[in-house]
Amino acid sequence: MERSKKPAAIPVSPLLPTPQVLMSEDNSRVTANLPTGERVEVLLYGATVISWKSANGKENLFLSSKAHLDGSKPVRGGIPLVFPVFGPPNKNHATGQLPQHGFARNSRWEYLGKTSSESSTLPNSSGDSSVKLDFGLSKSMIDKTNWPYEFALTYSVTLSPKDLETTLVVRNTGTSNYDFQTLFHTYLQIDDISQITVSGLEKASFKDKVQGGDAEAAGEPISIGSEVDRVYNAPSEQAITITENGEARFEITRDMLSDVVVWNPWIEKAKGMADFGPEDGYKSMICVEAGSVSTWNNLEAGDAWEGGQRIKALS
Repeated sequence: MERSKKPAAIPVSPLLPTPQVLMSEDNSRVTANLPTGERVEVLLYGATVISWKSANGKENLFLSSKAHLDGSKPVRGGIPLVFPVFGPPNKNHATGQLPQHGFARNSRWEYLGKTSSESSTLPNSSGDSSVKLDFGLSKSMIDKTNWPYEFALTYSVTLSPKDLETTLVVRNTGTSNYDFQTLFHTYLQIDDISQITVSGLEKASFKDKVQGGDAEAAGEPISIGSEVDRVYNAPSEQAITITENGEARFEITRDMLSDVVVWNPWIEKAKGMADFGPEDGYKSMICVEAGSVSTWNNLEAGDAWEGGQRIKALS
């Protein structure tokens, strides 16, 4: 017998699109795509971010055309991770037997998995708004003769619309204290280095590695017209803006990272690097690198340290 009044059907909300994460066939890299079109690619060798694209397909990171992506040497470009020493090691320090910039960027990391943000319940939501990729490195995964301390690193790369966040957690899993330095060696893709200014460091003193000494704050935004290699000491609450042709291109915010390296090799140094290409590629890149490198971070047994950066693509 038909009922005169049937209960209304319960509406079923359509499934919202979610981030897609793929491992390459050779298990060498992980790629994540957002429903809105943003994309990030991470090489397991060094846990190096080698590509970050905005929704319109614009690449935000510079990758040398001669970069080695086969695990034979650290990647020239993207975001190599510096740990536990910045620059050439001091032979009298515990890091003295390590390669330049440490071992994190030339060790194979383990992919630990992904975490997606919860979908918004608001109308017109495009689905999950971010995805976090986690990578791990520990004492058992590196050459035991190079670093005598027990440690565990967790490196997180979070892709969101408009920005990319990289965060490092350092855990001392042993019984001895140790010192470390760390830095995100970020190569930003630009159109014309002659049109670039970097602001936010006007009040920061710096060590000029080209001129060979310390210098006072310049008091004005940085422009590039020759080789630049400076380590600025700047409060981490100070945002840094990279402007191109008068238009803001990137904004970098930092957490627990009180140093900023600004680097461009310019003509002669670019020619002298076998893995730098094209030869005039220095015109299309600038390194603005958030880190903690001017002093040593002492990590006590059982303790952990965390620091990170967020890069916002503004155009």
